[in-house]
Amino acid sequence: MAAEIHPRPQTRKPVLLSKIEGFQDVVNTAVIIPKEDGVISVSQDRTIRVWLKRDSGQYWPSVYHTMPGESSVPVQLSESNIYLNIMGHEFVLSEDYNQMTPARTYQAHQGGVTVVLFVLEMEWVLSTGQDKSFTWHCSESGQQLGTYQTTAWVSGLQFDVETRHAFVGDHSGQVTILKLEQDNCSLVTTFKGHTGNVTALCWDPVQRVLFSGSSDHSIIMWDIGGRKGTAFELQGHNDKVQGLCYASHTRQLISCGSDGGIVIWSMDVTRQETPEWLDSDSCQKCEQPFFWNFKQMWDSKKIGLRQHHCRKCGQAVCGKCSSKRSTIPLMGFEFEVRVCDSCHDSITDEERAPTATFHDSKHSIIHMQYEPTRGWLLTSGTDKIIKVSNCSHSNVRVLFDKELKLVLISVVCLHLHVHLYVFVHVHVGYGNKCVNIVQSKSAYFRLFILTTLKQCC
Repeated sequence: MAAEIHPRPQTRKPVLLSKIEGFQDVVNTAVIIPKEDGVISVSQDRTIRVWLKRDSGQYWPSVYHTMPGESSVPVQLSESNIYLNIMGHEFVLSEDYNQMTPARTYQAHQGGVTVVLFVLEMEWVLSTGQDKSFTWHCSESGQQLGTYQTTAWVSGLQFDVETRHAFVGDHSGQVTILKLEQDNCSLVTTFKGHTGNVTALCWDPVQRVLFSGSSDHSIIMWDIGGRKGTAFELQGHNDKVQGLCYASHTRQLISCGSDGGIVIWSMDVTRQETPEWLDSDSCQKCEQPFFWNFKQMWDSKKIGLRQHHCRKCGQAVCGKCSSKRSTIPLMGFEFEVRVCDSCHDSITDEERAPTATFHDSKHSIIHMQYEPTRGWLLTSGTDKIIKVSNCSHSNVRVLFDKELKLVLISVVCLHLHVHLYVFVHVHVGYGNKCVNIVQSKSAYFRLFILTTLKQCC
């Protein structure tokens, strides 16, 4: 009995849930309150606001607090504590989210604080500043445990609890790995792959992969766990990468940029490293001299050509031998790039299949936060607006048996890890369908199944 599997492409288009407006200045950072329809925002006008969703469906501020200095980056919520970067101020938020009480001040930096990270497992508060220093404090006592001087202004910070490694990205484009102890730290290694400053870092502790975004529009995936120095490039933005988040349950990377684009990358594929560009004085295909190769130009009585490089093989080629363009998604090139003619002919349609989806947020993004429990994506932009979208999705596969006219739909809700199976008997020539739900969790999923069924059949 033969069967065919018809995969339905995954659609993870962010669905806009709410917009928060009314700010007098740009919102530098915002964070979704866990298990609540609430948002905490910090603006350049030095205001901290706690927004709660009312019965009308609109967000209204329940707390409005003004800081004495410029506010830029709040970091995390943990046990009702909010850690802010104004010289390390810590606040306690009441259970009804209507009052914010100062709790402690961390004297950590001489200049403005750029990133703050709270590590619950270690009871540490990590911070970096414009004074080119990285410090960590005990969140219980407030005591400074250690400090490390960086070579440039730090703009990205991540931490691995298992190994106690801190990943520090700075404006020179370098990423530094530090081994933290209770009262000291040691330099593990540094690596650099960006031509611009590092703007965002994201760490996946399961696959042990570090993602770094940069002002050079690129993202680099560093395979830390493989210990082979492997790095994979992801090219999908037309402007500075502003935020990175990793959805571990779907193995997808979410990135956003100043171009307003939200890109969702599939990390469940075997990616390839981009080749190093080769040096040559003549085209490695037709052997025509490049314009600086005076000797060959004189000997062959030919004008030198401009040098280009094939993004697939890395060879130095002339414009005539690299006149074609192609996407190479497995190498991270989701946009068409220059390839030599031979590589263009060798790339199959399967290799050109995209591994990322592109979405327009309709505002230039400054900050992004992903809340994995509900699959909510928060973005704040230069338009002084916060947008909350739903990125949870389901993957639908249809197994169709031509002889028995049976359709098996397997609905995998990746967001909630719920597997549902539906058998549908299709009467050919008739419009009615008999549905038997074998396993279900709620009426919502029954409705989802019936909706999906109408789209599939």
